[in-house]
Amino acid sequence: MSASRRLSLLKIDELLVESGMREPENTSMQVEVVPATTEQQPVLANLLELYAHDFSEFSDLKIGVDGRFGYEPLPLYWKESNRFPFLLRANGDLAGFVLVQQGSQVSGAGEIWDVAEFFVLRGYRRHGVGLRVARDVWSMFPGSWEVRVRDKNPAARAFWQRAVSEFTGVPAESDLTEVAGKRWHVFSFISNAPPNNSSDANGISLSLNRET
Repeated sequence: MSASRRLSLLKIDELLVESGMREPENTSMQVEVVPATTEQQPVLANLLELYAHDFSEFSDLKIGVDGRFGYEPLPLYWKESNRFPFLLRANGDLAGFVLVQQGSQVSGAGEIWDVAEFFVLRGYRRHGVGLRVARDVWSMFPGSWEVRVRDKNPAARAFWQRAVSEFTGVPAESDLTEVAGKRWHVFSFISNAPPNNSSDANGISLSLNRET
């Protein structure tokens, strides 16, 4: 890696330290990215409530009269072939979820992979879990990717900038765009990694075997 790239990555790291989002890797922790089955839809729905609570600080999400935020598209992840729901486990315990979909939410291009939602429980943050999961989810689905971050969430933007930079080996830059009245920072990159269906050297277990 060139000196200029190392310097850029160091600057990203400094932003993460300042924002509290810097994640030192805990290589002793076993992390699993597991396809969520239809039976586990209620588990994902419960985790989405925690995610929505966190996210409501940066968005106009409103809680319903039943005390829940809800997530209308969730059932589609077991009905539509371009959607993939995953649960995260750390040392066997539930640690979060990832929702992946194919189809750009910015340009409408059908071939682009999109991180629809990404959530790591607070107790597992700053241990490298988020970085490892992001890297390995991207490795599952080779091709063009987009990661969208709300303009009002600079800490998340710093996290994703580091994650994309480390994955590609090139300092990541985002494009600011507006979609349906909302301002997003969009990171665009390509995953050249082959799909991985087994445990990797970093202690992450991956599987694309989908149960419906």
